[in-house]
Amino acid sequence: MGRLLRLLAFGGAVALVALYVLPFLSRVGVFSLWPVINRVETGATPEYPALQPLTVALPAGRVFNVALAVARTLPRWTVVKADPATGLIEAEARTRLWRFVDDVTIRVAAKAGRTTVSVISASRVGRGDLGQNARNIRAFLGALRRALGETA
Repeated sequence: MGRLLRLLAFGGAVALVALYVLPFLSRVGVFSLWPVINRVETGATPEYPALQPLTVALPAGRVFNVALAVARTLPRWTVVKADPATGLIEAEARTRLWRFVDDVTIRVAAKAGRTTVSVISASRVGRGDLGQNARNIRAFLGALRRALGETA
């Protein structure tokens, strides 16, 4: 029992450092591995200018179906809502070590004969995400690009 308590105490201390101490030190300039944010949106987060919506020359319905299939296959992702009529997919992505939950919203929209996929990933807890939300978006868009390349 004592070993379990020590393990839980250590895990709690690591989680505390990851969620609160590291973002604080980054904010005051001690170091800056990641921006101190916990919400990332394609095309709208200045801290990640390379994360842009994906635009393809395919029908929106087809892209939605592929995006939904991709979201369902990503490790530690759970699709909680999918509405083809609005092009909206909502998912939960859990971090590997501490199982923190990030809410991921995927929007598939037809625009001028093309289809655009935009993604938002937001942490439920903490002030900084240590780059996890950007990794969620990169993982999804990378898998979606590969899947669309195979089906296009």
